[in-house]
Amino acid sequence: MSRAELASDIVLFGTLKDPELLEIVLGAVADAQPVALPDHGVFAAAGESFPLLWPEEDAQAEGLLLQNLTPEQVARLDYYEAPYGYELEQVELADGRGAWVYRPTDNQYEQGPPWDLRRWQDEQGPMTREAAREIMGLFGKVTVPDLVPRLASIRARAQARVNARNDPAPVKLRRGFSRDDVVQHAQRRPYSRFFALDELDLTHPRFDGGKNKVQREVFVMVDAVVVLPYDPVRDMVLLIEQFRPAPYARGDLNPWCLEAIAGRIDGGESPEVAAHREAEEETGLTLSKLVPAAQYYPTPGAATEYLYCYIGLADLPDDAAGLGGLDTEAEDIRSMVVPFSALMDAVRSGEVQNGPLLICAYCLERERAQLRAGATPA
Repeated sequence: MSRAELASDIVLFGTLKDPELLEIVLGAVADAQPVALPDHGVFAAAGESFPLLWPEEDAQAEGLLLQNLTPEQVARLDYYEAPYGYELEQVELADGRGAWVYRPTDNQYEQGPPWDLRRWQDEQGPMTREAAREIMGLFGKVTVPDLVPRLASIRARAQARVNARNDPAPVKLRRGFSRDDVVQHAQRRPYSRFFALDELDLTHPRFDGGKNKVQREVFVMVDAVVVLPYDPVRDMVLLIEQFRPAPYARGDLNPWCLEAIAGRIDGGESPEVAAHREAEEETGLTLSKLVPAAQYYPTPGAATEYLYCYIGLADLPDDAAGLGGLDTEAEDIRSMVVPFSALMDAVRSGEVQNGPLLICAYCLERERAQLRAGATPA
């Protein structure tokens, strides 16, 4: 008999205790009952949001016992847990019954604080469920080794879908049609790695009262942040320059672009947290405050990418400029500190060809007087 046939009773102690997530992973409603594992507690992995079973004398870890699982359901659970280094091992429950639990195969994690399911459901649950739908859609099609490098992009795309639900824009000038007015007949995803491509068959209402049936290809990207650092005391901005493959592919004679700090919003991350993280990663800069500038789709006819743009207040001495970026992402970034007037000269001359930087420059031009009036020299 295979392990999937032997391990028909599995105990869950972490995120899969969430009923909706468990149903997504299993592909069915679970036959579950509460149980306990003696001399163990459930703790977050240090620096992470997911939990681990950890030995703790005289404690009891509260879990859910899944019974009568089919071999396919065990295989689905294995597929979901394996990318994180988890495998099944046998344990004895508080009532003396034997069962199986998922545990890390090595000691790559350290113990963090006690883990709270409700808090996780509030903070990480929506994104994790969205990601699980995409992950389990790959079950039987993509191997675990091929799935692992895709997980960060899957989680970032899931976060974008959650953001789209939680950040509705005003509807005053628009007709007032909603997502519910669109009928999706089919969705195909012929490509999915760092980016994804969806082929959609849709019907949407026309302004004249009729219906429009269309086939569209959509480049599925993630949400991202853009930050233009500004020192209101010195009236200086920090710009970056880096090579970009898209202008190169277009045939641009100078595919190095002037930009603001930018980067994707990771799964489970807020736009504000992402903005501070990207500023540190790309330039080593600590921002004192984020001033919202704009939120928008750069190319809504073809791409799902949505940008959260900020003016990031910071002290910008001349030596704030330098070289930066993450080696793990093959980034090669040169930063420069220039007067605000030099930025606007570059905007007018056409040297700034980057849309997000243009938007941030004009937003800063709008807010600059007020930001300078409230600035206090260090």
